[in-house]
Amino acid sequence: MRRAHDNQSIVWAVPLPSNLTFGQYPCSMLIHRLPADQVLKSLGSGPSGLTESEARRRLAEYGPNRIMELKRAPAWLRFARQFTHFFALLLWVAAALAFFAEWQAPGQQMGTLGVAVIGVILANGCFSFWQEYRAERAIAALKRLLPHAVKVLRDGEFQLAHADLLVPGDVILLQDGDTIPADCRVIEAMALRVNTATITGESLPQPRNAAPVPDGDLLRARNLLLAGTSVVSGEAKAVVFQTGMETEFGRIALLTQSAAEPVSPLQQDIIYLSRFVAVLAVALGLVFFVLGQGAGLSTWEGALFAIGIIVANVPEGLLPTVTLSLAMATQRMAKRRALVRHLPAVETLGSATVIVSDKTGTLTENRMAVRRLALGGVVQGPEEISPERRGVYRALWECAANCHTLTEIGENGRRDLRGDPMELALVRMVHETQDGPLTWTKVDQIPFDTERKRMGVVSRAPDGDRLYLKGAPEMVIPLCDRIQLDQGVVRLTGELRTLAVGAQERLARDGFRLLACAHRPLDDADRAGVVEERLILDGLVGLEDPPRAEVPAAIAKCRLAGIKVIMATGDHPETAVAIAREIGLVRSEDPLVITGPELQRLSDTQLQLALDRDEVLFARLGADQKMRIVDALTRKGQIVAVTGDGVNDAPALKRAHVGIAMGIAGTDVAREAADMILLDDNFATIVSAIEEGRAVFDNIRKFFSYILTSNVPEVVPYLAFALFRIPLPLTIIQILAVDLGTDMVPALGLGADPPNPACMSRPPRPPGEKLLTGSMVARAYLFLGVLEAVAALAAFFFVLRAAGWHHGMPLGSRDPLYLKATTACLSAIIVMQVANVFLCKHPDRSLFRAPLFNNRWILAGVAVELGLILVITYTPIGNLLVGTAPIGLAVWLYTLPFAVGMLLLEELRKWLVAVTARSR
Repeated sequence: MRRAHDNQSIVWAVPLPSNLTFGQYPCSMLIHRLPADQVLKSLGSGPSGLTESEARRRLAEYGPNRIMELKRAPAWLRFARQFTHFFALLLWVAAALAFFAEWQAPGQQMGTLGVAVIGVILANGCFSFWQEYRAERAIAALKRLLPHAVKVLRDGEFQLAHADLLVPGDVILLQDGDTIPADCRVIEAMALRVNTATITGESLPQPRNAAPVPDGDLLRARNLLLAGTSVVSGEAKAVVFQTGMETEFGRIALLTQSAAEPVSPLQQDIIYLSRFVAVLAVALGLVFFVLGQGAGLSTWEGALFAIGIIVANVPEGLLPTVTLSLAMATQRMAKRRALVRHLPAVETLGSATVIVSDKTGTLTENRMAVRRLALGGVVQGPEEISPERRGVYRALWECAANCHTLTEIGENGRRDLRGDPMELALVRMVHETQDGPLTWTKVDQIPFDTERKRMGVVSRAPDGDRLYLKGAPEMVIPLCDRIQLDQGVVRLTGELRTLAVGAQERLARDGFRLLACAHRPLDDADRAGVVEERLILDGLVGLEDPPRAEVPAAIAKCRLAGIKVIMATGDHPETAVAIAREIGLVRSEDPLVITGPELQRLSDTQLQLALDRDEVLFARLGADQKMRIVDALTRKGQIVAVTGDGVNDAPALKRAHVGIAMGIAGTDVAREAADMILLDDNFATIVSAIEEGRAVFDNIRKFFSYILTSNVPEVVPYLAFALFRIPLPLTIIQILAVDLGTDMVPALGLGADPPNPACMSRPPRPPGEKLLTGSMVARAYLFLGVLEAVAALAAFFFVLRAAGWHHGMPLGSRDPLYLKATTACLSAIIVMQVANVFLCKHPDRSLFRAPLFNNRWILAGVAVELGLILVITYTPIGNLLVGTAPIGLAVWLYTLPFAVGMLLLEELRKWLVAVTARSR
């Protein structure tokens, strides 16, 4: 079988099925099964790499080794979309009606209203586009992870080349610390270990070698290196077989770009509220048009009257109030170490019903630590060893201190060890438990490989050379004929061997990573032959990535709050279960554990049924599988939050309702794809963020009630004007002064109300529960709003009658008496809204039993509100802009009883509701 390449013929070493494809070249699914020489031949390469001309040809054919972006709508179109959603269109219509009314009836200040509404639209549109732009930086982060320069073999010589120029068939050289630039097949390796956590989620570096792998998962094949992972120790020569978007890294990039972002519950509520407001405003406009016709208004006067009603019922301050309130919530969350990137995520997190959490670096510290030592049949922690028994463990500590491949690196005046986290944990354990010197000069090294599952070091100790050996217990213990015990070194009998194996099995069941340590003195005869025999067993070491100290309490709080936590990790199932038990995530004897291969065999229906289990864990997952779990939970009606830190987590982070990335250990890709970043990488911070998120929903509902209440005293004056032929008690510009001026800061104060301590002891709000409820609308429009309208009209007529006005007496729009009367109406609304802000702060609790002054933002808002009305009333600039005039103290005193009466009537309503609820 032959394949042509630029007039050259390449002889395939083995016959391959013609239906197999591997990205650009045949036999991709078998690349890990072939010997190294056959891999080179199948890729049209050889021990001396590609020629420059062939590399250029392949680069032209297959493109650069680069993460490509999907075609997106142009920026101008995405910018325009921010001004065409439903609520924006509603505001555009309101502005158009205002301009139309100003054109037909100048002098009513409708044009000023139109300009203000357009300003609101532009401000919110620009802010939303900026938020979307920040989210698009995920692909730039993916590109930054890949290295810029690579050692590549061209024409038989190694040279530095830009990673973008790599092509399939290139032979590259990799050393510890290098980031792998493309998917490669190892052809030579020495003590090679690779950190694959960003792709596969494995918490420990994985060994890699050049030997063929007969079967198994392609992503975890021991002879493959994946783009975006990194070399921890050793060195390798590898041949590139996939580049750019054909790599696993590129596939994750494609998933991240194509993953649709769900609409948050708050966004859905805003859409619902927008439609409700539109229907209500138009309906009221039509009703008042008919009433106007019945009252004798001309058709044109009735139309202008209806336009005023419609515009007055559109809450122009709604979008900026929601946006600013969410922004303030993000500031509070930032103080609790949670950085919010997308504003709607604040409230969405409070609605979360499920958290799908990664294990490594999220629930755990992402740092291996020695937790158990076993000597004979005794198992204990390093910190539990008594001073008198420390001498027994000296040989084990010597093995841990000398048998490693760590590299010492000097930075900023310090010298640190770098390399395999498991070896770092062993050395750290020695430093924490021993004071004297235990490290000797390294003479030789027996590298680790996957067949032997052990590595050795020959060190020159003060009393002669020694071999230190560590590795998998099943590979080390059979090489031992003696064992270190309290009474000294004794023969490893069958009984003692059984004790050692029993300790090994107990530690394995508890989820520990196990190493056996052994040693033996060397003599001249040993150096000439095999030395890995007749060893002294120093003991077993149990390591684990320890859980974060705060996580068990956070899991308990999630359970109390009705939030289900599901672990989804790329790690081993036994490790996942052991950690889950330690943090309290699993309490039963038989949790459901689903591995990646098992998940592939499940249908969507079977997966959704499996997710009904109280305790379910996922292990050995791929990137698309985590996203599949998110999709299944979404179909079940759950609000899903996902945590993660690796590249492989990015698609799921973007698809979830709330993506939560780690700020310290997380990759740029994960952080850019997420809605929220934990600055301290602490799962417990999520609980605090959820508490804030739940408070946000409650607070948004409070200030909606506050804003909607003021709509009634803005509409009723128009109704009285049309039906009773009185001067217009409130002008359009004064309505605008309430909606975008005096009401704004107290509403934001409601948005900053501290969380109710009981909010984390109740389940998440039902997904179908709307922000705007019937009882809330009735309370705002038919009760509190009516009381405010009565107070506003009473103040208006109080000023007119005090000056001798009677019905039918004409008043010009600039008449000082008319200006004072409208100012009284406006001031009465402000006074009533000051009382209303405290009623909205505690809609269900009596003010006599609730804290009133624990929110400085509300107090500041009331001060600003009163300050603004004083400026509007008593300064020339305020009189000019808003059309007001100074009023006397008697007017303020007249309105106060109305505010007190509203407080007392609301207290009566709460009492009646409570009595009715108890009677049921």
